[in-house]
Amino acid sequence: MWWGVAAALLANVLYSAGFVLEKRALGALPEVTVRRPARLLRLVLGSPLWIGGSLALAAGFAAQLAVYRTLPIAAAQGLFVSGLVLLVLLSARLLGEETSGRERYALGAILLALLMVVLSLREGGADADTVGRDAPYPLILLVCVPALAAGVWLYSSAERNARHRHRLPTTGVEYGIAVGLLYGVSSLAVKGVSSHLTAGVGASVVVLLRSPYPYLLLFTGAFGLVMSQAALQRCRASLIVPVCTTVTCLFTAVLGTLSFGEELPDEPLRLALRVLGTVLAVTVLLAMPKHDTAPRSPARPRS
Repeated sequence: MWWGVAAALLANVLYSAGFVLEKRALGALPEVTVRRPARLLRLVLGSPLWIGGSLALAAGFAAQLAVYRTLPIAAAQGLFVSGLVLLVLLSARLLGEETSGRERYALGAILLALLMVVLSLREGGADADTVGRDAPYPLILLVCVPALAAGVWLYSSAERNARHRHRLPTTGVEYGIAVGLLYGVSSLAVKGVSSHLTAGVGASVVVLLRSPYPYLLLFTGAFGLVMSQAALQRCRASLIVPVCTTVTCLFTAVLGTLSFGEELPDEPLRLALRVLGTVLAVTVLLAMPKHDTAPRSPARPRS
């Protein structure tokens, strides 16, 4: 279990560093858009800094596999939320994104939520936490396909609104929700992949190819890459990533726990710590400012 906690904290470090590096790299690039995905990929793949950030995110993905093999989904999401503290600190230090007093109080509350989730974990014994290993494929598709369609539709709607709105810059909330839905599906797919890594390599590959998980990962990887980079370039990382993470954690914790048949703790104290810790983290993130009051940066040259 504690290996899972350590892997979750490592994943937080890698994800936070990856997002910040990509954001910094995107700030030096011409404006990118989902309407020209080939140009977007050409630009980002030509940036060593962006490649470094993407490698950090890939390493975070590998650590996430270890997390889902050792921790229940709900507990894992509570730990992943704590990574936003490091993200905001790195954004302020490396990107010059100022953190308000309200946001600093929110970071302290998230750390408290992290402690509550960790204290709710128990390893060994009859009342140890159960980790789901598989879910019915039709149920996974029933959960994931509508979420993917909703994410793509919401992102397209936000793009249309941004093109016709000339008064104020977009806050990034719509983008964060859309990308968060895709990442939520990706998180369930990662959970599914981790549950199949029990036999030999050859047997695991055959079983995985017969499941929906690798194909969900391919879809969310391709669309998530293009959508997240365009959104990250336009919005503050310290605003859009918390919104995205909130949606991802809610989606994964609620629907993932039900899909994989995991149970919450039976002990009242541990149950209260688990539920209240997760609710506190999500509530704090939802209450954080959604509007960026900083002035917009000058328009980037188009190439």
